[in-house]
Amino acid sequence: MPPDSTDTTEPVSQQPVTNASKLDAILNGDGEVLNTPDSTDKADGGWDEEMKETEAAQGFCIECEDQPAELHCETCGDDYCEVCYTAQHRKGSRKSHKKRPLEGQAESKPATNGTSHPEEGAQPMDVEESEDSDEELEKLVSGPKPTDVVLETQPVVGSSVGEWFVERTKFIPMRLTISERKFLRLLEAALNVSEYTDKIDTLGYGYTKAKRIVHQIRELCAILSGLVLSADYKQGQELFQDRDFAANDEFYQFIFELGRRHKIMNPDKMRNTYGKLIYLLQDSQSSDIKETLGFSCVKPIKTVHSVLQEHDALDLLRDDLVTVATQEIYSEGRTRREIQRDIKAKERAIETLASKYHRGKLTQEEIRQCLYSIGDNHAFLRTNRDPCDRMIAYLKQYFHPTQAKDSKNSLAIRSGKGGARLSHDHAKQYAYVIQSLTLWREILHDMFHLWYLAESDLLSENIPYRLRDTGQGLNRVQSAPKTSHLMHTILNRAQRSIGSWVGSSVIHMGDHNVPNALMFIDKYSQIYRILLPICNTISQIPSLMDKPALRSYIEDEFGSAEGCCREILGDFFRHGFDGSGADNFFDAGSCIDGRLTSAWNWCSSLEKKRYFPVFLLTGFIGFDGDW
Repeated sequence: MPPDSTDTTEPVSQQPVTNASKLDAILNGDGEVLNTPDSTDKADGGWDEEMKETEAAQGFCIECEDQPAELHCETCGDDYCEVCYTAQHRKGSRKSHKKRPLEGQAESKPATNGTSHPEEGAQPMDVEESEDSDEELEKLVSGPKPTDVVLETQPVVGSSVGEWFVERTKFIPMRLTISERKFLRLLEAALNVSEYTDKIDTLGYGYTKAKRIVHQIRELCAILSGLVLSADYKQGQELFQDRDFAANDEFYQFIFELGRRHKIMNPDKMRNTYGKLIYLLQDSQSSDIKETLGFSCVKPIKTVHSVLQEHDALDLLRDDLVTVATQEIYSEGRTRREIQRDIKAKERAIETLASKYHRGKLTQEEIRQCLYSIGDNHAFLRTNRDPCDRMIAYLKQYFHPTQAKDSKNSLAIRSGKGGARLSHDHAKQYAYVIQSLTLWREILHDMFHLWYLAESDLLSENIPYRLRDTGQGLNRVQSAPKTSHLMHTILNRAQRSIGSWVGSSVIHMGDHNVPNALMFIDKYSQIYRILLPICNTISQIPSLMDKPALRSYIEDEFGSAEGCCREILGDFFRHGFDGSGADNFFDAGSCIDGRLTSAWNWCSSLEKKRYFPVFLLTGFIGFDGDW
């Protein structure tokens, strides 16, 4: 459901294939269907994530089929993992089903996990609505503070790291070396001139889709070959003297993997080319395309864990010194001496670990690259996740959880007023906002893991896509079971930490709102673009008061610096989370993705606010990543 103005990685069509046959697709006017051997017939009712009905393996969840079963529903007669049981028995008649833990599983906690509470006013949003519960709301706002529970915190310097880094590095890509960055520039140059999606994701073209895909992939590979030859003639001759694409499959896998790895580490890069790359690789995974090309374009992402595991050096990640070697050193509010001390300690820790764990073909430089890559992950979290923590802190600082002194301190919203589509009193809106920010924080904390699974879904050989008009142009609609399961796990974790839930907990994935995993990952990688400029503006308002003219302006308009901060934050917490942003009741509202859509909508109207000059005075120039 991102609006057209959002910075989607690739604007051209994206849509998953239904399991209908080619003849059915033509008769029904569904456009072109990628020919995938595993395709089976589907009903016209929509896209089904499951390719065919298969029984779950013994001991595994009947719903997701890839997680160990933990609970048995005595009414349904099926075994579920905890996340799937919660999702399936969240409301309705299933809510009263009896469950029991399977042998060897501990009794789960009482159901404080995320019963969804829709807004006041019977608006048909997100299809899933349930009765409101004032008792649970009272427990929420009067009980323990929702974010007092620290979720998935990383080890601090001096603490025991245990297995935290071992698990975390499974999804942390390796930083690119200098030589790899040269090939990355060649890949970006080739993708910039490629018209892959323009010629593939279209209807009524001259050739069959399979022929067009093979032709475009070979054309891109030829462009890459020419660029490599022009950049390094000797190496280019060695690679391409026989002009055989299949003979150089390792080179193409290597260079495509570089682009994927670079994008995960730097979400603000390759904004116009990553979509082409991932759709090209998605098409290349079809068995027919592979057979025609003679090689596969895809190989697994090179992660810190895979490099160290290959050389039997995972003990490095269990060394308590790794927290010092990967810490992020920042300068805010610190003296030069403290900064220099931390820099020297970090350098010594890196060299100590490099000399201690290098062995065989694992050089000290590779160990340094592994440690730098972990440090890059910490920097990513500081830029993307920490603004959520700061906004939660601002919410607690400026607004009371249950009571509002006056209208200026009230977060209450009413459907139809100020563009809002939800109706919440102050306490419910406070809970709704803090839940949304907590969920965003958890999503960004696991962003690398989500991105890893999103690529697994996009590049799966067994999950086809279908080209459809979603109302925002042609898109590849494709289910994303792995990404969806992790999102439900994150949502379940956030709900348990909070104790209750206001609004819908529907996660759109593989439908016209969020067509595929690429659109999903692109949506949530932009959260910091929304929150960071607001945090920067709020933090700089006190410094504006040092200048007499600006002090006079702020006091005349807002009464004080605190009044200015309160007005900006209050407006964002009200109308950045009011269910607006779409042209109908089903594409926005209180669902998981609708919360982000509302925030986008607030950003688009910022220049109409009376406090907009304050943003400009603090250096704000837009929500596009430049500030």
